[in-house]
Amino acid sequence: MLVIENERERPQVRDIDRRMKTLRFLAKVRAPAFGRRRRATAWQASMSTSTSKSETEEWIKIDLHIHTHDDPKDAVDYSAHELLERARTLGFRVLAITLHDAVFGRQEVFADAAAMGILLLPAAEMRLHGADVIVLNVTAEEMAELKGFDDLRRLRAERGDSIFTIAPHPFYKFGGSIGSRLFREIDCFDAIEFCHFHVGLFNPNRRAKRVASRFNKPLIATSDAHRLHAFGRHYTSIPKPSALTAENVFAALRSGPLRLTSPACSLTDLMSAIYFVFLAHPFRVRRKLAASRGQSTGS
Repeated sequence: MLVIENERERPQVRDIDRRMKTLRFLAKVRAPAFGRRRRATAWQASMSTSTSKSETEEWIKIDLHIHTHDDPKDAVDYSAHELLERARTLGFRVLAITLHDAVFGRQEVFADAAAMGILLLPAAEMRLHGADVIVLNVTAEEMAELKGFDDLRRLRAERGDSIFTIAPHPFYKFGGSIGSRLFREIDCFDAIEFCHFHVGLFNPNRRAKRVASRFNKPLIATSDAHRLHAFGRHYTSIPKPSALTAENVFAALRSGPLRLTSPACSLTDLMSAIYFVFLAHPFRVRRKLAASRGQSTGS
């Protein structure tokens, strides 16, 4: 049993090493204007629409990478209903709760979202060969069959444009970032995420932007929220479709134009993120796993 426990701990040690390297790098970064409040910056991901038309269109806010305390592998302290209330207050119209290796399927939450005028997409953040992949508008049965990128290719061939896949935080050094493997698996993705965590010289999104341009993939800003207050600042806006359906949202994402809102971290944001990522969150996850093992032993 001790050998098994040690084997389980080795990936955690390696993960901590990677986190500490990132922390040391961030400590060296000198980002300008830390003390000033920064305004959100919006990028036009497509220039195919004229300015006059863009100004007259109604745009809606969407966030397609969010976690709640339903996540089986994460430690999140807010509920899906709390997320919906905040989303309604902030004017969001499309959301995806992307649990790790599981599809969010609580029908009462989908019903409440619809009553609020919010399209909630069934989704999951799956880990395939060590790389995270966001899959939107899928079922739990489909995700159970997803073991590798070839399975994802088959699913995409079967479902066509009715599903949508995103490469999240592709070039960040911690978590399940796909890294350079993205080039080999690029046909598995509809879009590339513009990650919320960037400041000054530390911005791996620059490489993501180059890859998106090279392969003609849209960039999509998301919150990847693990704390409720983090939701609402980083998101993508699309022209409001005639009907709010998954297929229409995906068509808008594929064809553009898009507006990405993703402000750089302030000094407060940076310190809070470092504390959460390197200290608070790992402790919560270990405590959650210990409680889960205790319940399993007791049963």
